[in-house]
Amino acid sequence: MWMSFAYLTVRDRLPTILTKVIDTLHRNKDNFFKEYGKEGVQAEKTAISFLSRLRNELQTDKPVLSLTDNAEDSEAWNEYMRRQQDLMEDGRPVSWFKSPWLYMECYMYRRIQEALYMNPPMDKFDVFKEGKTQSYFESQQAIKTLCTYLQELITNMENMTEIQLRDSFLKLLQISLWGNKCDLSISAGQDNSQKSSPIDSLPDLQRFILVDDSSMVWSTLVAAQGAGSSGKKHARVDIILDNAGFELITDLVLADFLVSAGLAKQIRFHGKSIPWFVSDVTKQDFEWTIMQTMAANHKWMSASGVQWKHFMKEGTWSYHDHIFWTLPHEFCDMAVDAADLYSTLQGSDLILFKGDLNYRKLTGDRKWEHTVPFDQALRGFQPAPLCSLRTLKADVQVGLQPGQAEKLSSQEPDWMTNGRYAVVQFSSPCREQ
Repeated sequence: MWMSFAYLTVRDRLPTILTKVIDTLHRNKDNFFKEYGKEGVQAEKTAISFLSRLRNELQTDKPVLSLTDNAEDSEAWNEYMRRQQDLMEDGRPVSWFKSPWLYMECYMYRRIQEALYMNPPMDKFDVFKEGKTQSYFESQQAIKTLCTYLQELITNMENMTEIQLRDSFLKLLQISLWGNKCDLSISAGQDNSQKSSPIDSLPDLQRFILVDDSSMVWSTLVAAQGAGSSGKKHARVDIILDNAGFELITDLVLADFLVSAGLAKQIRFHGKSIPWFVSDVTKQDFEWTIMQTMAANHKWMSASGVQWKHFMKEGTWSYHDHIFWTLPHEFCDMAVDAADLYSTLQGSDLILFKGDLNYRKLTGDRKWEHTVPFDQALRGFQPAPLCSLRTLKADVQVGLQPGQAEKLSSQEPDWMTNGRYAVVQFSSPCREQ
């Protein structure tokens, strides 16, 4: 019997992640006692009990429950559940196995957070921190190589021709693309660090990029340098982050290059306001990564970290974490459901969306024909020129050539979910539809 990747995720992977979360809380019991006394131990017990019930609800396809933690986003979640309920046939309740995969996956992570919100003083505890930290430290060799490469580029930048600058940009864009392979939610929290040299791997990986609009991304950045009303325009790039660990380093290196090369005057990073999808970047992860890189016992890693800290301090870089990024909504809903965020993104010259979850939200996680144009799948979401940098880990993919998907399916039936393939897909409000 054929089972969808979505079904297998809900049946197998999500309970595994919940079990690991319960185990993490259990292993930290002594730390909670040291820090908070008996109150900490009681909070840990109550949270574990909550999460064990949640795991049972998931595995037995129970109806989805409203959030009761009165957090800033609770009502938005409960309203979304009512919307889903209205779409159910025969008035059946919204339940784990009979609801959209994207919604259920997001909902599980939000319920994990509910277990912590309801049990202070544990409400600030990041149950995924250990895995993210481990991923960073186990990728040290790759990080050193990348920081060394960046510092060499910056040293030689004044002597670079535009073609050399373009080639360096395209290389770093691809490194950021393939950095997205390091996703702990896909491996249910198993080791997923980067151990090989990211630069040496690029030529071998080129043939696995199914759509490559990198040249349009470059053209957009160059066009943004055009004269504004006060002479040179101050180009702004927004990066919608995905994973902490090695992938975040690839994003920071790319952002450093953009500023150092004069391709951007301002970089706005967008992360998650709560721990999310095992390895997604929170503000704490972002700041910790910069501090750790500064403190590294390696000349070029440390130099990179010092520069990044400086960019943050002077406001060239900034970090933002709107609650919309941790809601289950598709991005085509943003203009209505998060008008302030949509308006902010409209001020960007280029938005880079990292990773698989962002791609699923960009395309509504629908069963599109593979040849449907990327612009069409966005369903009106076009605040500014945007590009998705994504390694494929879910069964949605648009913008392919006729016959391309069929050929891949005959060679590798799991090509959409095995993480071997990638896309760099661009869309601009100005392009012909």
